Amino acid sequence: MSSPAVPTSVPLYAADRRIYPRAVQGLFQRWRWAAVWLTQLVFYGLPWLSWNGRQAVLFDLEARRFYVGGLVLYPQDFVYLTALLLISAYALFLFTAVAGRLWCGYACPQTVYTELFMAIERRVEGDRNARMKLDAAPWSAAKLLRKGGKHAAWIALALWTGFTFVGYFTPVRQLAGSALALDLSGWETFWTFFYGFATYGNAGFMREQVCKYMCPHARFQSAMFDRDTLIITYDTQRGEPRGARTRNEAPGAAAQGACVDCGLCVQVCPTGIDIRKGLQYECIGCAACVDACDSMMTRLRLPTGLVRYDTLNGLAQQLGAAQRLRRVLRPRVLVYGAVLLAIVTAVGTSLALRTPFKADIVRDRATLARLVDDGQIENVYRLQLMNATEREQRYTVRADGLPGLALAAPVELRLGPAQARWVTLALRVPPEGAGAAGPGAHEIHFELRRMADGDDAPRTLREKSTFVVPR
Repeated sequence: MSSPAVPTSVPLYAADRRIYPRAVQGLFQRWRWAAVWLTQLVFYGLPWLSWNGRQAVLFDLEARRFYVGGLVLYPQDFVYLTALLLISAYALFLFTAVAGRLWCGYACPQTVYTELFMAIERRVEGDRNARMKLDAAPWSAAKLLRKGGKHAAWIALALWTGFTFVGYFTPVRQLAGSALALDLSGWETFWTFFYGFATYGNAGFMREQVCKYMCPHARFQSAMFDRDTLIITYDTQRGEPRGARTRNEAPGAAAQGACVDCGLCVQVCPTGIDIRKGLQYECIGCAACVDACDSMMTRLRLPTGLVRYDTLNGLAQQLGAAQRLRRVLRPRVLVYGAVLLAIVTAVGTSLALRTPFKADIVRDRATLARLVDDGQIENVYRLQLMNATEREQRYTVRADGLPGLALAAPVELRLGPAQARWVTLALRVPPEGAGAAGPGAHEIHFELRRMADGDDAPRTLREKSTFVVPR
């Protein structure tokens, strides 16, 4: 009699092993830290810079003003945000087509903050082997002190990051005073802790999981790669077959390749892959494996470059640097570059020719066309005027488009720096003008003129509206 079958369980997902990246020194690691310092000096330092007596970069959502250096932007300038996103997208496409995931390896916030958090971790707990040994050891006072110190430093950095993020939307000096007085508003508190928690979780715990599973760039990058894209590659012709060798052993001895199978390229990889298996979507192009391999080749007195930045065509055909460079200007690169140049030129031209004031004119629908003194017909309008400069400005208003059309009273407006103001205007047409025009809605134009003041030359803005003549 056969024994009953024993049910088995099959896991849907393989368990991920924890990655302990090893510290590495080298040319590309210095470039990565230069990118870390540059991006973080900009991020943490920009809110503290002043311009014309206010914060240089401030997105004042409450006042609906966005200050970027000397620019004052309104919600009506949302098109510039769209253009900025397009520029960022096409720049990413261009750089990826030319040189792979350089953004991911050097300047992506996930990479930058992971590098900062790992630097703190190494400082407190030690390098790879020390961290692995500490994690495997039973809990003790010494282990608790190290782990607690690491997390305290992580939390401090994360909260400072969240505070700086909020400082782009609330004046940072005012925010600092409120924080010291424990008088932050509800939203300021929420976003400081929310952004800080996101930084703490992503850079401290999730790390490579964000790059491997959450980042869409890892999935669609292959659409921008071709055989002339510069990527991290392993030279199999030179490296195989692998095997141990002594320092003074000749390169061709025992018919083995240059790779000594030391595993350093895997130990330093922040995503835990083996670059010797070829291009993988998890590779972020950080070149840590290049520095590790070059250090081993130098130690063994062998030529460096076993793992290097190269193209698939360059690797297969053994192309030189000049030959690879000549193959950069291929159709997809030219298309990305042309589109990017066109968008940047259009945005730059638009900003250079941007009118320093804006107007929005709406006929007051709550007030019908009516007869006033001397049989004149009057329409009422609401004018929103926005000063896009940081100086007080004076404006005059007139209208045309119908015979005898004029303002009910002369208007001269004054607006303070970056001020917006609603004004009610009345336009009148004499009986003879109304008779000549006939009943119905007629197109008219408002002319707003900024008066010359100091260095500001007069500027004129025309806006279209309608004037209704009743039957």
